[in-house]
Amino acid sequence: MPRPPPSGAAATASDQRLRLYRWYDPAILVTAALAGSAGFAQFGVSSALADVARSFGQPSTTGSSVAANVGLSFTVLGIGLAIIRLAALGSLPLSGLADRLGRRRVLLGCTAGGLAISALAALSPGYWWFVALFALGRPLLSGTNAVSGVIAAEETRSRDRAKAIALVTAGWGAGTGAIAVVRGVAGDALSWRGLFALLVIPLALIPLFSRWLEEPDRFRRSRAGAPRQPAAAGPSGGVAGATVRPGRFLARPSPALRPRLWLIAVLTAMLGFVTGPANAMMFVYAESVLGLPRSATAAMVAAAGVLGLCGLIAGRWAADRLGRRYTAGTMQAVIALAAVLTYSGSAAAAVTGYLLAICAASVFSPAAGALATEMFPTSVRATVAGWMSVGGVLGAVCGLIVFGLLVTALNSFWVAAVMVALPVVALCPLYGRFPETLGMELEESAPE
Repeated sequence: MPRPPPSGAAATASDQRLRLYRWYDPAILVTAALAGSAGFAQFGVSSALADVARSFGQPSTTGSSVAANVGLSFTVLGIGLAIIRLAALGSLPLSGLADRLGRRRVLLGCTAGGLAISALAALSPGYWWFVALFALGRPLLSGTNAVSGVIAAEETRSRDRAKAIALVTAGWGAGTGAIAVVRGVAGDALSWRGLFALLVIPLALIPLFSRWLEEPDRFRRSRAGAPRQPAAAGPSGGVAGATVRPGRFLARPSPALRPRLWLIAVLTAMLGFVTGPANAMMFVYAESVLGLPRSATAAMVAAAGVLGLCGLIAGRWAADRLGRRYTAGTMQAVIALAAVLTYSGSAAAAVTGYLLAICAASVFSPAAGALATEMFPTSVRATVAGWMSVGGVLGAVCGLIVFGLLVTALNSFWVAAVMVALPVVALCPLYGRFPETLGMELEESAPE
């Protein structure tokens, strides 16, 4: 439904005739809600994995191996999670569609389809059925995550961009936390099947959300071929006159922009390499290996929600004061080191490492999200977000497989975590190779 023009804030020279909004505009709030719905579905796999493993496996109270405690071997769990993550590669063509059909249509379609398929997982008759259903829904949910960040960036000016991305990230985080808290509070009264059946609630709300979601004006102008203001390369490294050549299925950035694309995809892959096993295996490790009760993991998630919100506020400040590159590179290293602490062997270390990783990831998100959207023109921005999702997927899949094999072979979580984290830390300085886009409008940092 049409919205009134934003209150206050006269248009600047770089955004004349563009309707740009503050970070708390209804369109951004709805985008955050849709991202939260996707997070609720995506994180359900990790939060309920211990229950799923016990349901479909054969846990034993007499054995001392990991498989005896969990019900399924970590190799089986790792392969299953890797299949689900690998299926998210399908988010690339879905994100690319947003550069052709529009952000709004793709976001609503991906969210609705992803929630519907994930809800069907509640009916899974076996572990591999469970994996297959979530694998079908994962590309759609990943597409929601990618396109929601693009909308947050395109609907705002530079001064609101990191805030809007932080808000959308907070929505996703609230969704991931909600499903873990519901599981912890409900206890045995709500099985993992009932947990996934709850996905019909956000699915039913999508028609209401759609009333407040608009197509960003930046995308409308790009599709209409409206002329852009010229922007010369300056100290920030903006590429002037970067043209876009349409591919058969995906928009293709100009050759001048492709090194940026490959580098940010690799760095995103390295982040996924450590966060894949750190996030997906955490609840199985805490409950089935360390023996923490559900109430303890629910309390961890609740505390993570508070720390995550504080991290997003700090990350927005750091992105707008210290710069996008420095904040993103530093926090990615902290996330990797926190994963090592998480799996170092004690309950206190697991809780501390988990909370530190959540806080660091929250600081990382506004800076990295703003940097990624500010380096590429509107006509390929959603496709680039899809390529970053591909990088994250491939990294997470490799991380899950490597971590699962190492844990099974060495029977040591700590050694496996160290081996996964070290290459991630070593590559973090590569963020310095990107241009600093702080304070620049999208038409300046990445003209068509």
